[in-house]
Amino acid sequence: MKKKVLAIMMGAILAASAVIPTFAAENLSDTTEGVAQFEGLTADEAYDFLIVVKSFQSTYWQAALKGMDQAAEELGVTYSAQGPASESDIADQVNMLNSAINGAPAGVGLAACDTSSVLESLQAAVDAGVPIVAFDTGIADAPEGSVVCTVVTDNTAAGEVAAVNLYEAVKDQIGDGPVRIGEINQDNYALNIQQRGLGFINKLIELAAADGYTVAMEGNEFYVNAAEGAVEGDADIILEVRVPAQTTVDLCSTEAGTILDKEDTIAVFGSNQTAAEGLLVANDNREVLGDTVVGVGFDAGTSIKAAVEDGTFLGAVTQSPLMMGYYCIYALTAAANGQELIDVPTDGYWYNAENMTDESIAPNLYD
Repeated sequence: MKKKVLAIMMGAILAASAVIPTFAAENLSDTTEGVAQFEGLTADEAYDFLIVVKSFQSTYWQAALKGMDQAAEELGVTYSAQGPASESDIADQVNMLNSAINGAPAGVGLAACDTSSVLESLQAAVDAGVPIVAFDTGIADAPEGSVVCTVVTDNTAAGEVAAVNLYEAVKDQIGDGPVRIGEINQDNYALNIQQRGLGFINKLIELAAADGYTVAMEGNEFYVNAAEGAVEGDADIILEVRVPAQTTVDLCSTEAGTILDKEDTIAVFGSNQTAAEGLLVANDNREVLGDTVVGVGFDAGTSIKAAVEDGTFLGAVTQSPLMMGYYCIYALTAAANGQELIDVPTDGYWYNAENMTDESIAPNLYD
């Protein structure tokens, strides 16, 4: 039964990646090779794993756990999950990770809040012989041998797809005077958020330059300094990036409201579920999205799906947290068996009101 279920899921992924030919809605990655390494996998023992997520603030993480539940049942393994109260509680997550490693489990699945903060912990995992599977976000500079597999969306590509669709919708408004495009990022320290935010920024600058326009950066220092190709001083487009002091919908809403209140704002991108939901909350008392301002979101959830469906958002980019969770457990099981692994890129799509019910996209749109 386990082999049959995995074969069905693999077939669905391969079919999904070929369903939508246009770039605006295309699959962001090729999962074939990464998934194939798990075909026929069985657990050598009834392993018990520990999972450390960023938090349980958003329904994104509940979707990931559903995928883990399915994989654990198929493989006959177990896991327990924990995470800090919010994705800003970095020290709490590090303490959880250290405790998990000290317990010498068969493996640990980790979605790091701050990828630089866990490096010492990962070295401890290597020393203790505890394999780490990173999911949701990769970990740059991880100690050699600590992260045995990474299960993530291509976040740079995801940000680029958001930029392509947003730019296409607003490019006719550029050139008659400075216009402002905003980006709300929940933080500037998680690798996946950094990659996604910069993917959007750099692709937008590239697209504008191809049409003869210039872009100047404002806002968060990390993103301003990391942007490629921006100019200083007067520009056709002001790209303003704002990051809240803590990762909450309310604080993201405050940052989004600051951008929405500026008369030259023509578009805003919320780069994950928390940021996109904050953008929608900010719009509640302004009602400019879908009217004078183009909104683009990321991930899913009830409010984001409704905003895409009713035209408040032009569209959004979905990941597949369910499949991230699913393959995290498969990777942990394979690693516990002693198998050498390659990374697993998981699917992502651009969705809008026209295609969000397509069979390749709808299963990724969790509530």
